[in-house]
Amino acid sequence: MRPPVHSLLVASTLALALAACGGERAASGTPQAQPQPASLLRVSPWPLPTADTRAAQPDLVVAPDGALLLSWIESRDKTHHALRFARFDGARWSAPRTIAEGGDWFVNWADTPHIAATADGALWAHWLRKSAAATYAYDVVLARSADGGASWSAPLRVNDDGTPTEHGFVTMWAAAPDRVGLAWLDGRHTGGDGHAGAMTLRTAQFDGALARHDERELDASTCDCCQTDTAPTARGTLLVYRDRAEGEIRDIFAMRHGAQGWNAPRPVHADRWMMPACPVNGPAVAAHAAHAVVAWYTAAGGVPTVKLAHSPDAGERFAAPRVLDHGPEVQGRVDVAFDGRDVWALWLREAADGQSLWLARLTPDLSRELQRVEVARPQGRGRGTGFAQLALREGTPHVVWTEVVDGTPRLRAATVHAAR
Repeated sequence: MRPPVHSLLVASTLALALAACGGERAASGTPQAQPQPASLLRVSPWPLPTADTRAAQPDLVVAPDGALLLSWIESRDKTHHALRFARFDGARWSAPRTIAEGGDWFVNWADTPHIAATADGALWAHWLRKSAAATYAYDVVLARSADGGASWSAPLRVNDDGTPTEHGFVTMWAAAPDRVGLAWLDGRHTGGDGHAGAMTLRTAQFDGALARHDERELDASTCDCCQTDTAPTARGTLLVYRDRAEGEIRDIFAMRHGAQGWNAPRPVHADRWMMPACPVNGPAVAAHAAHAVVAWYTAAGGVPTVKLAHSPDAGERFAAPRVLDHGPEVQGRVDVAFDGRDVWALWLREAADGQSLWLARLTPDLSRELQRVEVARPQGRGRGTGFAQLALREGTPHVVWTEVVDGTPRLRAATVHAAR
C-alpha cells in the first residue's frame, strides 16, 4: 500500500514525550492523575504456535467461548502465501491449520486478513486476492468452516463489482448466531491506480450458505487506506473508520447498525486534520454493554498524537478525547480492548534507537490512567513490523506483534498482568 506521507522525526527523546503526554485531557483542560509505576504491570512472554516460521499480518480475536483465535500469513516465497490459524484455550494452543493458500494474493503490511467465530460454532476468514495486473487491483474473498477449521468452503468474492480496483481494509463481526457482517473500503469508483473518483465504505452480511444480504454503501468518500474496526454494543454494532471530507480533512467517524439499520455517520471528534494523502493509520474500537471507547492517531496541527474517546451511549455521542501520547516519535497503529472493568490501549513509537510498543490501562470512563508499560522493543523499523494486535482473555491483555530479523518476519507475543 502507499506509504504514509508524513516523515518520522526523532528530535525528542522517549522520556520527554512520555512526560509531555501525561498532563491534560484534550479539549477540556482537566488535569489528569499521573499513572502508577509501570512495575505494577508484569509483562511475560507468551509462546506462539508459529515457532520460527516466516509469519506476519497477525489477527487476534476472542471467540464466543472465550478462546483466542490467532491468524497469520506464512509466505513460502514472494508469490505463494498461506493463511493459517490456531486456537488458544487458556492453557495450550491447538495445532496450526491452513485456511487457504495461493499464488495470486495481495499481501500487505497494513491491509491484513481477519478471522471470526459465530455462536453456531462456525469460523470465518477473509483475505485479499489479485483481480488484475495493476498493483492495487484486488478483491476481498470470504470463506467459512463448519468443522472447527478442518475444512473450508470455496472462497466467495465479497465485492462483486468486477472492477480492477482496490477493495480491502476489512472489519468483520458476528451479525447473528449464524452470519457475519463485513465492512470494507471499496474502490469501484476510483478508476484504479489513477484514483479518478473517491474511495467508499461498503457493508454486507453473509449467512451460513455464503448468501449475501443487506449490501449497501455507507459513506461516499473515505480515506483510501486506513483500517476500519467494529465492536458489539448493547445497541448494535459500532463501526469506526477514517473519513475524507472537503478540504482533505481526515478525521475519525463512527456509525452504528441497530434494529433500524445503519444510522448516519458522525465524527468521534473534530480534530480537523488536513491530510492530502492517506496516513495508513486507522482507528480501533472496543465496547462493553452501551459503553464504547475509540482509539486513533492524528497529526492535526503537525503533532503526531494518539487519542482515546469514551461514549456512554454506544456511539451516539463521545466525550472530549484524552491525549494518550504525543510527539514526533508517536507512530500510532493503535488497538484497544475493554471488558467493562479496564480499558487497555496499545500503540507504537519509533525513535532513533528503534521501535517500542506501549500499553496503558485506564478507567472505563477514561478519567484516569492507572498504569502504562513498554511491552516490547520489536526488531525492525518502519512498515515491516505492521500492526500489533491486542485481545483480552479473562481480563488479561494478550499482545501479538511482528518483528523483522535479517529480513525475515516473525510473530512474537506477551501477556500483561496488572497488580490491583
